Amino acid sequence: MGFFSYLVMPHEHVPEYGLESSLSVHSQEFINSVVGACGVPVVPGNKLAVMNNGDQFYPAMLNAIASARNTVTIEAYIYWKGEIGMRFANALAERRRAGVEVKLLLDAVGSSTIGKEILKVLKDNHCDVVWYNPLRLRTLGHYNNRTHRKSLMVDGRIAFTGGAGIADHWSGNAEDPQHWRDIQISVEGPAAFGLQTGFAQNWLDTTGELIAGEGYFPVCDETGPTGVQTILSTPESGSSAVRTMYYLSIVSARERIFIANPYFIPDDAAVEILVEAKQRGVDLKIMVAGIYNDMRLSRYSSIHLYGKLLKAGIEIYEYNRTMMHQKTMVVDSVWSTVGTANFDNRSFALNEESNVCVHDPDLAGELEKIFRNDLTACEQVTLESWSRRGWKTRFLGAVCVFLKQQT
Repeated sequence: MGFFSYLVMPHEHVPEYGLESSLSVHSQEFINSVVGACGVPVVPGNKLAVMNNGDQFYPAMLNAIASARNTVTIEAYIYWKGEIGMRFANALAERRRAGVEVKLLLDAVGSSTIGKEILKVLKDNHCDVVWYNPLRLRTLGHYNNRTHRKSLMVDGRIAFTGGAGIADHWSGNAEDPQHWRDIQISVEGPAAFGLQTGFAQNWLDTTGELIAGEGYFPVCDETGPTGVQTILSTPESGSSAVRTMYYLSIVSARERIFIANPYFIPDDAAVEILVEAKQRGVDLKIMVAGIYNDMRLSRYSSIHLYGKLLKAGIEIYEYNRTMMHQKTMVVDSVWSTVGTANFDNRSFALNEESNVCVHDPDLAGELEKIFRNDLTACEQVTLESWSRRGWKTRFLGAVCVFLKQQT
């Protein structure tokens, strides 16, 4: 048991000090601090688009693939068999036959159900398919490290990321429990390099192949007015850049914080800074996956931790139309992040993650509008209703919190 715990326990340097609210999200000092603490610059000159649900983002992604002239790269935690998976496979195969380099880095656990038919289409057309961190004796100590990224890059000029993988349950428009609610964002311009960099690093680590050149890292002209910071988080660094960004954003809030995250399991430090934000007058709303939750472990853990937040006056909403899967945060109507990281220990300490961050009131306003609209499909959790939860929920919550802290 001790050896197993050694293998699965995260070895992350979690911020314990310096979490004071001395900055304002509106200030240049805040931007400089995020850049310095996370080690990623803000890249100007980009055009962004926010897409809701598969009816919007899958056509945009497939159209981008069809436009590829040099390279298509995908890093994905989930690529499953089904209609959507086959549509992507056929689109990638067509581009490969046209002479485009196609490389897929798929997580060996998350994408294990991709199916033989899709793999045959990809491999018969000479697409490069590589598995990230398969179970091997020599990598046993790192087996709990997964790539949770969902990135698509085309010609190094346009990139997509967000909560959605490639699977049928992301199709549609979140109209029922069989069609999930999610958000993707596209970045067109010089900042597409950020997600491509994450792919290139993990491709190199996995295959030993260095990808370089104009096809992957072209000279990009400015396509829009927006500066973008792409934060790549990896356990190899010893600390989570995404966790740092989240915590620094929360302590720097002055007006409001809207967090949408399906698996919301804050550690003690996160609970403390959220409560402190509420105490200094911040309007703090948290939206989580409700009754339609594909991870019961996360569901019970999250419920168990509601208490301190509710007692502080923080508003918690459970999305109950279908499985809610987006990972977004908007702070003070100016600072936004959209990405792959869940608000839990696994994403912060064990997974490869990527988040696109933007200091722009227009994007923040769009995401706030989406958040408020999603509230209509939610049920607010009150302190009274939480206090009346049954013994089964209480017991499972305590057990699940312990287990989630270990994995």
